[in-house]
Amino acid sequence: MVKIASYGTWVSPLAAQDVAAAGGSVQWVDLRDGETWWAESRPDEGGRVALMRSGAPGGQPRQVLAAPWNVRNRVHEYGGRPWAFVDGKIVFTHWVDQRVYVIDPDDEAATPSPLSPEPAREHGDRYADLTASPDGAEVWCVRETQLSDANVNVRRELVALPLDGSQQVRVLAASHHFMSAPKPSPDGRHVAWLGWNHPAMPWDGNELCVAELTEDGTIGEHRVIAGGPAESVCQHRWESPDSLLVLADPQGWWNLHRITLDGAATNLALCEEELGGPLWRLGGSWFAPLGNGRHAIVRGTALAVLDERSGTVTDVETDLPVWLGQLAAEDGVVVGIAAGPHTEDVVARLDLATGELDELTTTEPLPLDVAYLPTPQERIFTSPDGERIPAFVYPPTNPDFAAPEGELPPYLVHVHGGPTGDVVGTLSLNFAYFTSRGIGVVAVNYGGSTGYGRKFRERLRGQWGVVDVQDCAAVAVALADEGSADRARLAIRGGSAGGYTTAAAMTMPSPFACGNAMFPAIDMVAFASGETHDFESRYLDGLIGPLATSREIYLERSPSERPDKLTGPILLLQGLEDEVCPPAHTEAFARAIEGLGIRHAYIGFPGEQHGFRRAETIKAALEAELSFYGQVLEFEPEDVPRLALRT
Repeated sequence: MVKIASYGTWVSPLAAQDVAAAGGSVQWVDLRDGETWWAESRPDEGGRVALMRSGAPGGQPRQVLAAPWNVRNRVHEYGGRPWAFVDGKIVFTHWVDQRVYVIDPDDEAATPSPLSPEPAREHGDRYADLTASPDGAEVWCVRETQLSDANVNVRRELVALPLDGSQQVRVLAASHHFMSAPKPSPDGRHVAWLGWNHPAMPWDGNELCVAELTEDGTIGEHRVIAGGPAESVCQHRWESPDSLLVLADPQGWWNLHRITLDGAATNLALCEEELGGPLWRLGGSWFAPLGNGRHAIVRGTALAVLDERSGTVTDVETDLPVWLGQLAAEDGVVVGIAAGPHTEDVVARLDLATGELDELTTTEPLPLDVAYLPTPQERIFTSPDGERIPAFVYPPTNPDFAAPEGELPPYLVHVHGGPTGDVVGTLSLNFAYFTSRGIGVVAVNYGGSTGYGRKFRERLRGQWGVVDVQDCAAVAVALADEGSADRARLAIRGGSAGGYTTAAAMTMPSPFACGNAMFPAIDMVAFASGETHDFESRYLDGLIGPLATSREIYLERSPSERPDKLTGPILLLQGLEDEVCPPAHTEAFARAIEGLGIRHAYIGFPGEQHGFRRAETIKAALEAELSFYGQVLEFEPEDVPRLALRT
């Protein structure tokens, strides 16, 4: 029998502990000789990343490396591809010391052996984007070296590590401040890689470099065959000794091109569609050749087949409609990361000939029926300046409850990170934790998000803290105007760049009654002055402007400069080992709020970096957030500790 109860007070079978237990992610998928391999995070093991393998469909996945081995690295702080096949072995990076190790995955008694030397300082050398040398005797990769205590004092090189364990590092190239994806040609005569320099981010502009390999294994002078100041390459792979397949956006959309060694480029299927994505982590894969001029590719968020003979891109119908990249293909079989409206990210294996789809990831069954999960509704809203704002609405959903007649639900506006990122319409147990309690969620792809071409992405250029705030506010007001949300109970939440937008919105006139800023960018001047990691230390040149000429704008848009302008309560959640958005900035903001009469709370989580990975943190953060909303939006949630709010 359906019970009548106010929104926010509905009893849900989905506890915060359940969300935390299922909160692992899958990543870095590959396919070799019919076996699928991937990395998988384990919240209940302190966020450890395990390496997994699975053979035939229906077979039980096996863990390749037991605890304490943690297949993860710190390159760019977001990490890059941490493992690769080399000469029948697995090479991988270990989080604890950031060194590269090798192991025979078929020898159950084998112990990993280090290939890289012990660094002079803790985590002083970091490695990522591992690949095999042409002869299989070396691991080629990116090495990032911390030169001093300053996080921005970093050097990057492409290096070779011999597989014999001698730990003699050989530098291959040092062409740019940032480099990624060293790939030797099939005949071993050339090597290709990506490079870019400050202040560009890789999605702004980078260069695809090619150089000859000499007989002694050194690399000659490189030449640029694709990319540029306003052209981004996000993936490349050799097709033959004389040509590469390249995802680049010279026409404003990441399309697939064939590029020869002289730089001649052919778009294989010209379309105003994103067939790639932003290179936040080194080693992304959005396409994989199938043979005979056909390529598996991610079109927006759909798995598709690009046929260069007809110049078409055709979606592949599957039970998992959203594919998130990490594609690999072999003998007509495609593997990658996929999800659906009621399915979180899984490792998926699809036989294109038969249409057989297998979910290889093993997860515990959810402690609730699908009827408790919201079905995301894809919507397009309109910004104050007439631009479209894509968003996904997750309405309150619980078959056991209904609200009193005439009552409207509170709504949370979720702001994704990046800000060069996006949200897709798949299951989020994080969202379901709230929707099953009668709290709606809307996830917004504000101006600056990816997936809609360069022009949409560059709506945020010079306008961070303006366009993102306005777009999120416009979506919230539209939901209230149409009668879907309670205008007096609108909240905003987000992490990282989403945490910045949350704090910015709460320190200026907006429709939001409160906000939850998680590991936020909070002090724009400090961020742009080097108090962050090197990868993003010049990011704000494009998002706001060069600090030297735009200092007043930085001060105007920095939440740290206006705590007295807070228009409502705020919750601040922060990892205490965060090198991207330093905890000192968030803590200073919390101290500045003290005594202003504004309800607030600050929680710092030991052992967490940028983002929350530990089960105990995920649980505590969700329960604190729910209690915070209950106190501010005036409902009494069930079964969560009451968060102490300060004024």
